[in-house]
Amino acid sequence: MPVTAKGLEGIVANSTRLSDVRGDVGQLIYAGYDINELAGKVSFCEVIYLLYNGRLPTLRELGQFEGKLRHLRELPKGVVDFLQAAPKDAVPMDVIRTAVSMLGLYDKGTPDESGLDKNQIMRRCLDVTAKIGVIAAYYHRARKGKSLPPVRSDLTEAEHFLYLLNGEVPAKEAAATLDMAFVLHADHGMNASTFSARVTIATLTDVYSAVTAAIATLKGPLHGGANEGVIAMLKEIGSEDNVIPWLEDQLGKKKKIMGMGHRVYKVLDPRAPLLRDVAQKMTEQLGEAKWLRMSEKIAGYMKEKKDLNANVDFYSATVYYSLGLPTDYFTPVFAISRTAGWTAHILEQLEDNRLYRPLSEYTGPEVGLTVTPVEQRQ
Repeated sequence: MPVTAKGLEGIVANSTRLSDVRGDVGQLIYAGYDINELAGKVSFCEVIYLLYNGRLPTLRELGQFEGKLRHLRELPKGVVDFLQAAPKDAVPMDVIRTAVSMLGLYDKGTPDESGLDKNQIMRRCLDVTAKIGVIAAYYHRARKGKSLPPVRSDLTEAEHFLYLLNGEVPAKEAAATLDMAFVLHADHGMNASTFSARVTIATLTDVYSAVTAAIATLKGPLHGGANEGVIAMLKEIGSEDNVIPWLEDQLGKKKKIMGMGHRVYKVLDPRAPLLRDVAQKMTEQLGEAKWLRMSEKIAGYMKEKKDLNANVDFYSATVYYSLGLPTDYFTPVFAISRTAGWTAHILEQLEDNRLYRPLSEYTGPEVGLTVTPVEQRQ
């Protein structure tokens, strides 16, 4: 008998070798590696290679792989023109979604390949992974009326994004911090945006369409948009003294506290303490301890009163804010890193593809209604 599960809760939609979220024990695994083993030891580019190939690269393979990604960073002129002409007050995720979709217009693949040529699919996956950070950074520059720095091939993914965003090569500590955030957000099981990408590519559409669908899904406040809400919450609270009164007021009104709890993790999100440590180090360097102290007070209160743990969004917000990233760029940074996972899932889906076609439970009126002529309807 078919099982009805709202939100597909508890339903296994597919198998994957890419990542596993073990919510009952608070563990995140990428291709056999615990996230705590990878974070701080490997670069984001190594993680992309791991997700694509099922193993970490050798030094030679890493150099070749980095070279391919860096060679693909240059945007088509039409996309650059769009980024400069887009409304300055647009939501960045809307602009990024549209620009990624536009990449398909400039793709050099031939129509008769029908999107099924393995080399072409891989190139497209690399293409969108290499370009999404450039798209995001260029739009921020354009909306501020600033010039667009030329792309470079001598910087890592994190270094390059910060360089394009700010117009100068970042400090090593800042780049290393963002690189770790990229690693932690690269993949996360069958989350909503990843599922969206797999459902879309399963129709045998193109890679750009599938990633566009994933970006549109990630934009939602119940998915990627949560980290922006954390900073908004901290700013609304304003001071350490107001943390507890504010929380009591919100909980009394049955309001959701951003960054608390997780759909899958029943215990602590394993990414949260890693980012918390990074936030602590950044606070020590920048001398802005207020936000972290407020965050710790919120986390402690919510654990004590509601038995809810802080999730990755809770501390990533503080890290991104400390890096000087615009608040409305927290979700785009999430998208940049998660493109690694989306494209890896696209490749995996196409290895043994089957169109997704779940059933639905009909709850409408019983069949047998008859049509009343329109002039006689009340």
